[in-house]
Amino acid sequence: MKFFNMAVLTFAVISSASTTAATRWDMATPYVDATHHTKNIIQFADDVKTATQGEFEIIVHSGASLIKHKEIPKAVRSQQVPIGEVFIGIMGNDDPIFKLDNIPFLATDFEQAKKLYDISKSAIEAKLDEDGLMLLYSVPWPPQGIYSKDPITKIEDFKGAKLRSYSSTLSRLAILLSASPTTVQTVEIPQAFSTGIVNMMITSPTTGVSSQAWDYVNNYTDVQAWIPKNMVIVNKRAFRRLDKPLQTALLTSAAAAEQRGWEMAIQETKMKTAELAEHGMNVTAPSDTLMTELKKIGNDMATEWANEAGSEGKALLSEYK
Repeated sequence: MKFFNMAVLTFAVISSASTTAATRWDMATPYVDATHHTKNIIQFADDVKTATQGEFEIIVHSGASLIKHKEIPKAVRSQQVPIGEVFIGIMGNDDPIFKLDNIPFLATDFEQAKKLYDISKSAIEAKLDEDGLMLLYSVPWPPQGIYSKDPITKIEDFKGAKLRSYSSTLSRLAILLSASPTTVQTVEIPQAFSTGIVNMMITSPTTGVSSQAWDYVNNYTDVQAWIPKNMVIVNKRAFRRLDKPLQTALLTSAAAAEQRGWEMAIQETKMKTAELAEHGMNVTAPSDTLMTELKKIGNDMATEWANEAGSEGKALLSEYK
């Protein structure tokens, strides 16, 4: 009996030590599992766990189930969670650098979006560093299009619309379009339309499908307005506390996630745009008149942004153009 008790005690100590040695991070993400961003993050977490033989586990909490989208940057800064995903433009009120990839008609295909990202990445990393944060990787959304009950053929068709907003840049665009911006997070879109809070939105085919846009609007105008990105950020102190092998596994998995995510976004654009049509939505190309008017507003917004961002912003914009 004495030997048996000693064996049980030894097993308990070993188990306790093993449990203590393992690192577990909760990760806050704002989007549902069906989006390519969340699918990519789940794969990223699996890669980290595999690379560390289970010693480092990232638990993904999707659909804003752990922390609301707007609160994620603050939560990572304060170490409420060590890691999170956030739409870059949602941090535009913190610094104008985060608004750059949301400027309408500045980067309208993936090649342009990648160029803009490469040029602005160091500036984004510097701003995050000031807040004790670190960029792990960034992945784009498909190009943004217009969802509406009635066809949109000219700029006057926006007048008086209740336009869903998800960033300060989109709110500014709504005002320039003579529409009323209303902040609505992705998971709240169906309810916002059904209750009349909004009746139009500019967003990706991905969000259109995940929110089942065909239930409340009939038209999708594929203006390819801009290609915004999400980024996965980590608290620097939390990262530094990791053992070197775990840091390496995290960074290696992040690099793979970024490359995979860009490829997923390209395929996502084709599949989700087709899916909108399959569900009965009128998917149309914009009229020349509409595009001319929208591009003029985009140029005005780029000038406004450069003035707001100062010399750094003007240099980035100049380098890109």
